[in-house]
Amino acid sequence: MGAGDSPLVSVVVPTYERPTFLTDAVESVLDQRYRPIELVVVDDGSTADVEAALDDATFADASLSDLTRFTVCRHDENRGANAARNTGIEAATGEYVAFLDDDDRWEPTKLTRQVAALRTADDAAVAFTGQRCVDASGTTTAVTRPATDGEFLRNLVSGVEYGPFSTVVVRTSVFDEVGVLDERFPCWQDKEWYLRLATAVECVAVPDPLTIRRFTGHSQISDDYARKRDVAFPLLVEKHRETVAIRGEAYERAFLASLLRELAVAAARNECRREAVSYLRRSLRHRPTTLRTYAYLLASLGGKYTWIPARACRRTLARAFDS
Repeated sequence: MGAGDSPLVSVVVPTYERPTFLTDAVESVLDQRYRPIELVVVDDGSTADVEAALDDATFADASLSDLTRFTVCRHDENRGANAARNTGIEAATGEYVAFLDDDDRWEPTKLTRQVAALRTADDAAVAFTGQRCVDASGTTTAVTRPATDGEFLRNLVSGVEYGPFSTVVVRTSVFDEVGVLDERFPCWQDKEWYLRLATAVECVAVPDPLTIRRFTGHSQISDDYARKRDVAFPLLVEKHRETVAIRGEAYERAFLASLLRELAVAAARNECRREAVSYLRRSLRHRPTTLRTYAYLLASLGGKYTWIPARACRRTLARAFDS
């Protein structure tokens, strides 16, 4: 695919109080083999001067001037990640939009492969990649890959992983069809939007882990179990249960079971073991044949004596498969 016939990709990077992480993320955009790229950085009310930090940054192999367009949008106060993404969507001018959180990075071929996949699959409007999770030392802790077959909505309600926003490239026209991101959600923001996408469009997957997601000890939205339990879970059920149920009872049961299982995992990670067990039992009432839920239940029943070794085993397997 030559640059002359390649569609413009608008990369939207929301950021808040993490200039060092942001610089790394932007460098991975500059390192993309794909062109043309428009970069839209949305400062969600940081105290630091984000634009100055990027202007002063030294990038190894490229510069901001190599981009087709570069702009920084600023919120006067912190409004949340989805509000920042929506500001970026509004400012974007490309045929495609790609999201990149400020603490994540991309492999150099990510955009090239996703745009090629979308242009080959005429019926697809969104493309996902696999992701590699790393800790502060850069050690791989998990590798996840999006589903490459099966119905998009059925997979989603069953709990099949597709990856966070940083793995996504989407046709800009999709926002006219399904709307922008719901700013009420403090977490599970991607899950909510994917459910809307899946009722309207098809997806395509590049399973290789071309997105690098960093877990470094700083506060991350996915860590907040209380907000999942008290806000995101009831809101997601209220907003999407009826839409899912139209597809049949099996879809509805799968939807509730997978949400409860994910809520249980969040509870267990926050050492709320009794709540985790309760959610897993509720999940099994909706879908009693899901072996994965029984595995989580067994790991949770023993508290830290079984949950921690189970997580360590998972990390070991992830490193083995990634090597």
